[in-house]
Amino acid sequence: MIVSDTASFGKMIKERRKKLGYTQKYISDFTGLSVTFISDLENGKKTVELGKALLLTKMLGLDMILNERG
Repeated sequence: MIVSDTASFGKMIKERRKKLGYTQKYISDFTGLSVTFISDLENGKKTVELGKALLLTKMLGLDMILNERG
């Protein structure tokens, strides 16, 4: 999936979490991230912290690859 904005990033996180059968509460307990943060991230909030977002992607077994356009 190509992520081009916070909404598509959040959608990717949510889809992966659901595919793994994890609840937001489970991830919160496992990572120490708040349920509010996870919800904000999944809903495309633009002000989430990048470090926390990267921690969550790693926990869900996702890789992020940045490609140069052009």
